[in-house]
Amino acid sequence: MRFERLATAMLLGGLAACNQPAPQEAVRNEVDNQPAAASAPALDLNRVANVSLPDDRTPLEEPKGPINPKSAEAAGQVVQRYAALIEQGRWTESWKLWSDAATAKAFDRNWRNASEVHMEIGKPGDMEGAAGSSYVTVPAIFYGKEKSSAEYRRDADVILRRVNDVPGSTEAQRRWHIERVEWKAPA
Repeated sequence: MRFERLATAMLLGGLAACNQPAPQEAVRNEVDNQPAAASAPALDLNRVANVSLPDDRTPLEEPKGPINPKSAEAAGQVVQRYAALIEQGRWTESWKLWSDAATAKAFDRNWRNASEVHMEIGKPGDMEGAAGSSYVTVPAIFYGKEKSSAEYRRDADVILRRVNDVPGSTEAQRRWHIERVEWKAPA
């Protein structure tokens, strides 16, 4: 229920933001000087793919208090925040949700020819651990319109990471952040 309410609130916020001009060009000029990151291949906006999120109709349970900031649900909230920011054209703020600003800027080059950018967000996967870090994969679909009015729709996995509570880790490292986005092969 809570996740559904959050998704509804984000959708309404995104719709409200669609009617407001976004200061994208100034940010895009900063991005143009950045090299493309290896983990963020360019998105071909010239192709509309028939993609959708998994049909998971399992009812979500109402949280019994605050969301644990170490949980997969908290990682999902980071992706929701990212979606809200990019839909509003607040690129500089969205970069703060990534582990590396240069990678975030390189990824945002995908939207250089887009007039609209939106996201559908799926249910976060199970948390996995490796070498002192935890990872969560959140399925997402990026969709919208190009400046030429052509539509695009591509699915991806948003990979989030947080450093576990290990000695020497900082508070910032222990928060969920976007590590990378992996495009799924077009069907």
